[in-house]
Amino acid sequence: TNCLTTVWRLFKNLSEDQQRYEKQLIFEHPAFVKLCQQLLQDSRRMTRGDLVFSLHAVVSLGVPQNTLLVQTLLRVCQEKLNQLDNRCISVLATTLAGLDKDKNVSALQAGLQLLVEQRIPSIRDIFILQNLMKCMGKDAPVFLKKKFEMAVLKEIDHLTFPNALRVFLALVAMNYCSVPILNACSKKIQENVHDAPFRQLILILEACYSLHYRNVKLFSALADYVSSTACLWDKKQIILFLSACETLGFQPSELMGIFAEKVTEDPEFLNLKDLLIVLRVYSRLNYVPKHQEHLFFETLHSCLNKYLLQISNTELLKAVYSLCILGYLPHRPLDHLLQKDSRDELLSDDLYKGQKEMMLHCVKACVELDSPSFTKPAFVLTENFSPLISLNLTKAREALIEVLGDENMFRQNVQLPYKYHIDFEIRMDSDRKKVFPISATDDHADSSVQRLAFLFVPLSAFCLGTTHPQGKLAMKMRHLNKLGYHVILILNKKFQEMTNEGAVEFLKGKIYSENDLTSAEVTVQDNN
Repeated sequence: TNCLTTVWRLFKNLSEDQQRYEKQLIFEHPAFVKLCQQLLQDSRRMTRGDLVFSLHAVVSLGVPQNTLLVQTLLRVCQEKLNQLDNRCISVLATTLAGLDKDKNVSALQAGLQLLVEQRIPSIRDIFILQNLMKCMGKDAPVFLKKKFEMAVLKEIDHLTFPNALRVFLALVAMNYCSVPILNACSKKIQENVHDAPFRQLILILEACYSLHYRNVKLFSALADYVSSTACLWDKKQIILFLSACETLGFQPSELMGIFAEKVTEDPEFLNLKDLLIVLRVYSRLNYVPKHQEHLFFETLHSCLNKYLLQISNTELLKAVYSLCILGYLPHRPLDHLLQKDSRDELLSDDLYKGQKEMMLHCVKACVELDSPSFTKPAFVLTENFSPLISLNLTKAREALIEVLGDENMFRQNVQLPYKYHIDFEIRMDSDRKKVFPISATDDHADSSVQRLAFLFVPLSAFCLGTTHPQGKLAMKMRHLNKLGYHVILILNKKFQEMTNEGAVEFLKGKIYSENDLTSAEVTVQDNN
């Protein structure tokens, strides 16, 4: 056993190429053959520790699973299963996780799960607990996952930084979001973030995404650390970190500002893949660097022009779409994209056709509305509007009737040109003192009439933990302003939580208020 485990320790630290070469030498060595023969003969007389560690070393070195040696060791482990201590159970679980299903493996895994279920309350070592969680995996029954949760929570006060990271990943392996455990792990990670290698920072963010766990304090701590040490990281690493933040809807504004400076100072490092990631991140999170907006856009535009001859039409659409969301029109790529051949090729493929059509529509809307030559129309003809309204806006409709006294004082479910939709429209005098009834004559030009567009939006439309709108919502607000509307955003979830009386007072304040027309109106709290 000592010989095999020593060989494995040396072997696992080699590169992949070295491992292939050394593995051949090991398997061809006459001493290794004798060692395996002796292991086969003595397997039933071995101590539990030697048995389990020998199996782990043999499997890890790549001895085929269907050999007599591996199958014999698996059967002996079945026979001695109840004699194994907690450490041996952990090692055996790790070994089985790397094997394919067969008769002996399945029988041993079933017995191991029963044993683990009995032993969990007695396991005090978090390292062993997290390893067993990882090995039991997402297929573990819910009651077993809950037992693991209770066991980890009992030892949570003794949680170390390395084990906090391991527990995070173990929960991902189990596909089990335990908020109390994740909160404790997050706190430990925040306290020791300076000890985390870069790869672990990415793993933490990816784990949060997989578990649908959102913790603004944790994300902010990680982002602040990367920002404060940005000079130490490779630009490619920062791109990876920003991309991970983007999938979570979290805007690390300081880091995005620092990275934007790096891009404008030296854009040559951006290959096509990096450029597309940067465009996607900055557009979705709706971030434009202060004081260098034009330079930043021109730099990205110049980079995109370099790749026009090699970029696919789908990638070009994504790049142009991202820049358009931010309000910038890249003319040369736009001309290339909107050529008939390019459009036909984009829409000829059924894969993601709906998404491509939506992106093309947005690009065309931006070309018209964000053009410097566009002037605000004197009036906007609505294409149609429906009296039907979704259930989650029924409360808002009733509150508006209470405030305004009549349902003829507002429009609901209004469809505008460019396929824009607003939940409610109200028309008022320029001083915001009087509401006008909706009638057919209201579409005539009148500079003294203000149009209010009420948008009831979900929490996901904002960057995490803020009232900063994400890219698509920001673009819609910008375009509604161009069409002559004052936009009032209302967080629907918070509005639904208000009492009926509170909702009436809230809307009354927004209708007759001259300030904060384009803010989200409700403070977003960290949901953790």
